[in-house]
Amino acid sequence: MTTLRFEQKTVRGAHLGGVSPLPAMRNGADTRLETRLDEDDGLFVGYGRLRNILPYQMQDRYDRALEPMTLETAVLENDWLRAEFVPGLGGRLWSLYDKAAGRDLVSCNPVFRPGNLALRDAWFCGGVEWNIGMTGHSPFTCSPLFVSRLETQDGTPVLRMYEFERVRCCTWQMDFFLPEDSHFLFARMRIVNPGDEVQPMYWWSNIAVPEESGSRVIVPAKETYTNAYVEENRRALTKIPVPDGAEGFDLTYPAENPIAVDYFFKIPPKQRKFETQLNPQGYGLVHTSTDRQQGRKLFVWGQGPGGRRWQEFLTSEEGHPYQEMQAGLAHTQMECLPMPPHTAWEWMEAYGPLQIDGSAVNGPWDQAVLACEQALETALPRKKLEQLLTETRQDFALRPGQPVSAGSGWGALENCRRQAEGQPPISSHLDFGQPGAAQQPWLQLLESGCLPDQAPMETPPSYLVQEEWFRKLREASEGPGLGNWMVWMQLGLCWYWRDDMERAEEAFSRSLTLAESPWALYGLANTMRSTGRLAAAARTMARASAMLPDELSLAKEALATLSEAEDWRGITALVSRLSDKIYLGKVKFYHAEALAHLGELDRAREILLADGGLEIPDVREGEVSTSSLWVWIALQQAAKDGVALSADDVEIPSQLDFRMNVSKQDVKK
Repeated sequence: MTTLRFEQKTVRGAHLGGVSPLPAMRNGADTRLETRLDEDDGLFVGYGRLRNILPYQMQDRYDRALEPMTLETAVLENDWLRAEFVPGLGGRLWSLYDKAAGRDLVSCNPVFRPGNLALRDAWFCGGVEWNIGMTGHSPFTCSPLFVSRLETQDGTPVLRMYEFERVRCCTWQMDFFLPEDSHFLFARMRIVNPGDEVQPMYWWSNIAVPEESGSRVIVPAKETYTNAYVEENRRALTKIPVPDGAEGFDLTYPAENPIAVDYFFKIPPKQRKFETQLNPQGYGLVHTSTDRQQGRKLFVWGQGPGGRRWQEFLTSEEGHPYQEMQAGLAHTQMECLPMPPHTAWEWMEAYGPLQIDGSAVNGPWDQAVLACEQALETALPRKKLEQLLTETRQDFALRPGQPVSAGSGWGALENCRRQAEGQPPISSHLDFGQPGAAQQPWLQLLESGCLPDQAPMETPPSYLVQEEWFRKLREASEGPGLGNWMVWMQLGLCWYWRDDMERAEEAFSRSLTLAESPWALYGLANTMRSTGRLAAAARTMARASAMLPDELSLAKEALATLSEAEDWRGITALVSRLSDKIYLGKVKFYHAEALAHLGELDRAREILLADGGLEIPDVREGEVSTSSLWVWIALQQAAKDGVALSADDVEIPSQLDFRMNVSKQDVKK
């Protein structure tokens, strides 16, 4: 029989540290992307791309500790597979164990160790993650989902996880089941746009698999859209052939790729959608889906210093290299698809083992693809997957489940708003519970027409930029909220999210005339930064940080803005006022950077090398600040000593080297 159990597991992990009290106004995933495509490719490149992740708050307060932590898990198991999920961390499929082979089909991280790879910052590697809404990893990657359980008509248990996404204002639902004799875990996905407007929609299932020498990724495609680093924070999207690529190596062997790169495979429309990684003996994980999930991707960290460093940084000494197979609604992750109003999108995914003759894995590409297609069709016919999607809709997809644990209160708040305005709830079968503490100010706005009159130094519970709440804030500012600093501060965020910097600045300034708060100062500084007034932004951000010298998130934002303005003395002055308990990570880096530019090269170098090398828990993916500063210090010291030195001749300590666009062969020994 198949069983569904709720258990606990203990792993070593970092402290997540909660969310930042600040609204997320900086776009941490902003990259310049060149496109070199044909006129008939028809990609929605750039559509739906966000300037920031408002109304969410950043998860930027984690550390590098590895201490015992308990994770609540949900386990689906039959005689062939054991699937272990972590609902409190975005529903991550932590493990998919193949009992017959005696090994895991996915890459299992032995620890929970976040890094700055997501729009909200915190992200961790391993297993399978589910990405909804927008490019840059899901807002729920390190957040709990709603969990319920139910059964199919034949008694097979179903694990359901779901939430309400606040940027696209959509519901998303994942129903996982493992039939009694099945060698495949099935994931039935459903996204609903309940609103009256078209929404840019995005979904990618990201599957971490072990990086093994000689293993090959096989997918039914002869072209790939390739997203590669050209330099820091700059990529190029081009089309190259599969498998030989354009660099003189076979790109379908992940361990052979020299640098970090994305390959988005162009699968023909009528071709079955699947991707598999097989070892030289012909065994590995296969992922397939119904046709709505048309995109397939391979991501590799590469063999360069940055890729190796990142793989070490995200795990522990017991960890191992990995790469990712991914599957999405669109062809690439540079695009969203337009989702009509009052629409549901559904598809079925399947995860399981695949075995083919080992000689076929490393054979000619067409033969390798054909061997996988035939083996997959035998193990799981394409028509059966399509049939399952239809049958499960009639069986359980629209039935309520038995609640197990709760997610956020935002779906409940949206239901309250809809009820007050005479609209139906966002779902008839998903239970979103009741609003919580974070939603209380908005309930008051809904009921009384104004936000609470909060003390200016008190942390705001939450933020909203949704159109319906924006309208209510404007109405409040013309009536009962005319003299309420919080109404004007929240209104400033709404204008900022809509890229109307003039009105945003007016609203933040009005809030500050009513009561000086670090929150409105922070908002005002961001409008200045976004309109190119870096010096004024830096001064304003420093004022906000001085009001809350113990607040790490605000200190990092202030120091980042001072660095952008090249106000080095401003940085040292701010650091001197901060609490000693937040002199950590990025704060130390900005201090070292300022000291170096003020001529104190030895002090800067000491900070970078202390304790085996400066560790910044939230160093950003693609960021090369530590290596760049190290090179700059070396060049300045050489000039001071009258020694000729080029940047290419500077040896960078491995602890500081996160360069993802440098291959192993290019590293200076």
